[in-house]
Amino acid sequence: MDETRTQQIDFSRILSDMVKAIVDNPDDVQVAEARDGTNVTLTLTVSPSDTGMIIGRHGNIANSLRTVMRAAAKITGDKVTVEIK
Repeated sequence: MDETRTQQIDFSRILSDMVKAIVDNPDDVQVAEARDGTNVTLTLTVSPSDTGMIIGRHGNIANSLRTVMRAAAKITGDKVTVEIK
């Protein structure tokens, strides 16, 4: 079934809001979005002291953030990739 994309989602804002709730320095959170058709790449930059919080033990928090973003992308039919710098 071919669905027409009817809804736009601000992926950068979703990721930014989630990360700002986790880190100690929310003002240092930056998300850059790059689109190539239906592929969306989000590059997350946080304060060096917050990097460990975002990655989490064994990458659990980073994987959870990626899972939430992929779930949000299903609404629009996009494919979202999250890179942490």
